Amino acid sequence: MMKLRLSNRFKKDAARLIKKNPELKEKLADALLLLEHDIFNPALKTHKLKGALKGLWSASWGYDLRLVFELKQTGEEKSIELLTAGSHDEVY
Repeated sequence: MMKLRLSNRFKKDAARLIKKNPELKEKLADALLLLEHDIFNPALKTHKLKGALKGLWSASWGYDLRLVFELKQTGEEKSIELLTAGSHDEVY
């Protein structure tokens, strides 16, 4: 199990999405649990990004919703730093 770290931008983006659509709160919580336990869970459709976002990863948490994150390792501790959340068009 990896530790999740939330960037300030991620917190702001997630709060904005949930404010507009409160029903997304539970979907996001479910996606974060899946991500924390197994980043390659098929439900997340996790994949590496290319181009300007090379080195980052993306996971789906709804029809058109994405999480963008970076995998980090400090010594023996591995973590997932969540960078942003939003629709496909917003995050790419």
